[in-house]
Amino acid sequence: MASAQVHRDAEAKKAAASEVPVWARRGGWWWGLSRWTKWALLLGGAVIIALPFLWMLGASFKPESDIFGYPLRLQPTHPTFSNYVGIWHELPFFRLLVNSVVFAGGVTVCSVFFDSLAAYALARLRFPGRTLAFYLVLATLMVPFQVTLVPVFELLFKMHWLNTYQGLIVPRATSAFGIFLLRQFFITVPRELDEAAQAEGASEWYIYSRIMLPLAKPALATLAVFYFMNNWNDFLWPLVVTSTTNMRTLPAGLTLFAGQYVVEHGVLMAGALISLLPLAVAFALAQRYFTQGIATTGLKG
Repeated sequence: MASAQVHRDAEAKKAAASEVPVWARRGGWWWGLSRWTKWALLLGGAVIIALPFLWMLGASFKPESDIFGYPLRLQPTHPTFSNYVGIWHELPFFRLLVNSVVFAGGVTVCSVFFDSLAAYALARLRFPGRTLAFYLVLATLMVPFQVTLVPVFELLFKMHWLNTYQGLIVPRATSAFGIFLLRQFFITVPRELDEAAQAEGASEWYIYSRIMLPLAKPALATLAVFYFMNNWNDFLWPLVVTSTTNMRTLPAGLTLFAGQYVVEHGVLMAGALISLLPLAVAFALAQRYFTQGIATTGLKG
């Protein structure tokens, strides 16, 4: 009798499940759409996202009179390279580009190194106050950047670091976000690796540099691209710390150019397009590590 009741309950559950739409059983409305509907939605979203970039690309090859001409066109009717030539003559563009590379690259290298050191200590080493130290690091995430802007500026002024590369880079040399991200990655690595290395006489530096960092390449690449993009596009911090055009970065330099002179939108679009190229290169170089991180997600041991 009991087995018959169990069989009837199983049949009732199957019947109830069969009445639920397939798309609902699979997890959401997206699965209920046809293939062509999905492709249409994805294509529409891609066009909406790409439209500003396509307009910027077209405007960089247009004469100033055609950019806001009527009717509006994405493609230039009379393509010209004068905007790309003008950006090098009307601004110290090469200097701005070098400053951006030094600033964003220096912050990225320093932050990844120091964040990984702090994250390794908080994740793998046992010492008194480790949990409290981690909570204090997390607490700094709640402090807005604008709150510390004036005190840091005063400190840099007293150290005579304003308008210098060290003044741009050192205050950004570490981040609570990076420490948190890498710490969460390091704690997922089996401790048997540490113990095996220590049994062979390996030092903590050897374990950190030869075992943990190679395993953390996907997380390090993600963090590096995040830092590089964030600092490459940063406008406020370089504007506050620097006072001369020769020390400005690209975002600050292009914005001040637009405010001081007659706005030449074609030249600005050309400069903005050139400034996007290093970001695209950085993402392309780190893409395989992203793929590797996705492929190994969920694997443990």
